[in-house]
Amino acid sequence: MHGELMRRGRVSAALKVVHVREDLQFDGDMLRIVALADTHGRPHPKLGPRIAELAPARIFHAGDVGDLVVLRDLERHARVTAVRGNIDGRDLPDFVTIDVRNDRGTLLKILLTHLAVYGPKLRSDVARIARADDASLVVCGHSHVPFAAHDKGITVFNPGSVGPRRFQLPIVFGVIEVTARGASVRHIDCETGLSWTP
Repeated sequence: MHGELMRRGRVSAALKVVHVREDLQFDGDMLRIVALADTHGRPHPKLGPRIAELAPARIFHAGDVGDLVVLRDLERHARVTAVRGNIDGRDLPDFVTIDVRNDRGTLLKILLTHLAVYGPKLRSDVARIARADDASLVVCGHSHVPFAAHDKGITVFNPGSVGPRRFQLPIVFGVIEVTARGASVRHIDCETGLSWTP
């Protein structure tokens, strides 16, 4: 599961929206990505060991990082792709489209952003961006509510929050596994290390 990253970016002057594109290539049978969000500068203390157990090729952070030192700490486990949340500064892009490829071509395109849904429904502006980039999976954050759903022909995956607990919501993160046959998503309870089901 070795990857190589190439970045291409564009800034829309009118909206000041930054959309970056990355190619993620791997040469094995399966690519494992850890997806997380809403650390708010204070990730759960067990997050590092949980990520180390999974040995991902990449980590996606879907915004509300809170402090960029969080991303530097995550880099000890794997390369990190992150987007800006509503509490973050302008150091991060608003959208990243990741083209997951092997030697035969594109296996999956993923759109990473912070704000993507109204309730359980994909926002129409985000669906437009996903379709324009041919992304079939949107990874998002913001609500702290972990879920996986299909809307407008696109899979939407919120890994939940691994930052300070909000209300009675669990402290969870996500795993995306990509093979030549497709992709799967699941949640892991950060506190117990066990699978978590919405």
